[in-house]
Amino acid sequence: MAKTIMIADRIYEELRKIKGKDKSFTDVIAEALEASGPKKKLGAGLKEVAGILEGDTEYDEVMRWSKKMWKKSDEKIWKMLR
Repeated sequence: MAKTIMIADRIYEELRKIKGKDKSFTDVIAEALEASGPKKKLGAGLKEVAGILEGDTEYDEVMRWSKKMWKKSDEKIWKMLR
């Protein structure tokens, strides 16, 4: 089933140059999608590194500081909303 899409003129011109006379726009787009590699899920690979910083003193210090700053920020926001 064919679909109609709208693209900017400059993109159309780029695709037209790439396609030449031997390819279709579908071929050019399919090649570009294949070249971009397999689709990756968001967060892929996070399981491998989850928890590796646990117990790291610098990480712990950054986390304490971050929590403190978020708490201050939340308090300011709540004061403004009251």
